[in-house]
Amino acid sequence: MASGVFVLDTKGKVLIWRDYRGDVSLKEAERFMSLVLKNEDVETKPIFEDEGVNYVSIKHNDLYIMAVSKKNSDASMILLYLYALVKVLIDYFQVLEEESIRDNFVIIYELLDETMDFGYPQATDSNILKDFITQEFYKLQRNDIRPAPALSTAVPWRSEVHYPTNEVFLDVEESINLLVASNGSVLQSEVTGKILINCRLSGMPNLRLGLNDRVQLGQLGAGARTENAIEMEDVNFHQCVSLNSYEKDGSISFIPPDGRFQLLSYRLSRTVTKPVIWVEAIIDQHKRSRVEYLVKARSQFKSACTANNVVIMVPVPPDVDSPKFRTNRGSVEYVPSKGAIMWTINKFEGGREFLLRAHFGLPSTSSEDVVEDAKRPIVVRFEIPYFTLSGIQVRYLRIVERGGYKALPWVKYLTRSGDYSFRIA
Repeated sequence: MASGVFVLDTKGKVLIWRDYRGDVSLKEAERFMSLVLKNEDVETKPIFEDEGVNYVSIKHNDLYIMAVSKKNSDASMILLYLYALVKVLIDYFQVLEEESIRDNFVIIYELLDETMDFGYPQATDSNILKDFITQEFYKLQRNDIRPAPALSTAVPWRSEVHYPTNEVFLDVEESINLLVASNGSVLQSEVTGKILINCRLSGMPNLRLGLNDRVQLGQLGAGARTENAIEMEDVNFHQCVSLNSYEKDGSISFIPPDGRFQLLSYRLSRTVTKPVIWVEAIIDQHKRSRVEYLVKARSQFKSACTANNVVIMVPVPPDVDSPKFRTNRGSVEYVPSKGAIMWTINKFEGGREFLLRAHFGLPSTSSEDVVEDAKRPIVVRFEIPYFTLSGIQVRYLRIVERGGYKALPWVKYLTRSGDYSFRIA
């Protein structure tokens, strides 16, 4: 439990704060900021203790959102609450910054009162909060004093709605983080994924999602592990998912919130042994007069798929001139502001390889400049629709509703680059 929540600017001025238990004051905020400024060269720890006071904080844009407690509280719960509070404020004001805080004091105080009660987190779903905390002024009548319908039901994240056409859209999105050394060995690789749902269903439907049998989501789920299992880690379900159902038979059963939400997120436990797009560069410098680049890009995914909007950024020395390019696919330009060649390939089919040759003049660059510039890696961005690196697939999405209507489920897959880079030899 938290004793109080503060919102401060980067100079330490308290913009707004709420005392929940009566055992803290503005002195705690002043002490927090003095500790931050004292160690400004070192990144502030999100959780620390000083003189018997526990501080939990996050930074968003130019704001510090900080909670304090004088008891042995669950710090992880408070930290999750602060992130949830930021998400709620963004849902209300679109942009969370100092100006939006100053312009919406009354609403923020209401949100602080509804999202936390006596230091314990309560409703943090913006869809529920918007039912009874609005940005429009209204006169409160005696018969208006009642809880929101969603808060008085067994399913607090959903209320009864009606759509003329019942549809549900399911997106499976994965992001690849990759770092390859100059000798071609993979130094770091990670795949993070999430399943997003946009629910436009009437009534109070119960959905059951089935994934392919190879998927093993962490330690949950029934059944023995297969030899070729796709083992996921750090699995995080939305609160609407029935964990008892998943532990029993491996099915994901849930009553969805209305609108768009994240059903689950995961991380691939095994490393990416074969990057989907491989890039290598050969640099040839000629006696400080010119430098030439040979860049090879190869797609290593199945030929039935196509990568879209592929952008390859190759670093070059800062004062090169007279750029000349030749490539067998896409367009190339020199971007001086980024000190890089930008090679754009709109459509990159699977199993293909393309080449780029670049020539620059070096009027005043020494050999050390090229060596120093080689420390910057090649950065790649791309999107591959209808493809997941993990192999996760949706087998079925069944919709059960007492009204008996027919609904249309739509499923889409997408893999995109995260922090995807190659070091240059």
